[in-house]
Amino acid sequence: MKLTNNTNIALSMAVWLAADDYDYVEKPNYISATSLLKSVRQLVLMKRLTGSLEASSDVSGRISNRMGSAFHDAIERAWKEKYKQSLTDLGYPKKVIEAVRINPTEEELNDDVIPVWLEQRVEKDFRGWTIGGKFDMVMEYRLRDVKSTSVFTYQNKSNDEKFRMQGSIYRWLNPEKIKHDHMYIDYLFVDWSANQAKGNKDYPQQKILEYPLQLKSVHETEQYVASKLTALERYMDTPEPELPECTEEDLWRSDPVYKYYKNPASTGRSTKNFDNLHDANLRFAEDGAVGIVVTVPGEVKACKYCPVFAICTQKDKYLASGELNVSD
Repeated sequence: MKLTNNTNIALSMAVWLAADDYDYVEKPNYISATSLLKSVRQLVLMKRLTGSLEASSDVSGRISNRMGSAFHDAIERAWKEKYKQSLTDLGYPKKVIEAVRINPTEEELNDDVIPVWLEQRVEKDFRGWTIGGKFDMVMEYRLRDVKSTSVFTYQNKSNDEKFRMQGSIYRWLNPEKIKHDHMYIDYLFVDWSANQAKGNKDYPQQKILEYPLQLKSVHETEQYVASKLTALERYMDTPEPELPECTEEDLWRSDPVYKYYKNPASTGRSTKNFDNLHDANLRFAEDGAVGIVVTVPGEVKACKYCPVFAICTQKDKYLASGELNVSD
């Protein structure tokens, strides 16, 4: 695939971003677990732009993925090559260490074994499609997913549903390995601050944090997969303006701001901003109902990183309204 470097990232880093060792699957009607989480609009337009449901074209869009891959690769190597020494150094007894099996076969499994599966790819034929996915880790039949991300993502819980569904699809694909109803997200915060942790009890207290998520039932998960495939088949040849629009969640839209102006004729700085309409209207009433409350829609953020930005017209209305700012 031809790559671009439209943001002029230094060649020293661009080569790292372009070096993609991901084991892509090239077969008709293949879709990955992570792609099933994308909007129908994005998936259909990606297919038209690149001929694939999985592709991305500019190296700038690979930064987060390449950072995540580096963490994943290091964790996988540590478990495959050095887990015995590491567990010894951590004080685990010899009996426990000897019970650990990395990527065990079915014949190796018994009640005395502690199974640890790493980066296992599985495919499943379903309704004329091939669904595939490669989980990070399954330890003692419980799914674990490593996420290198911002503290804001964790605090805002903005990706909880996406992570939950991704994990649920992995269980749907691997019912013999993933047997628990809860998974764990192993967060590694790339912007963690020790000073903020000291002064804010709601801030994560560690740079690496284990976070539990309840998985969807296998039945719910299969219904979700079937619904997404049905929608893809329905809209694959639909003209772009008629495609279903990305949802607020797909757009990563921030919360709206309610600006109160004591002087209704003012066009400058607001008297005070509120995060909910009730408080803004309360201030308006307290000041004798002489001002005005203006609702400013939340900012749309996902479009800036979307691989089909150039051919999607939904983003045009956000550019025109100011809800999308691509200059940041």
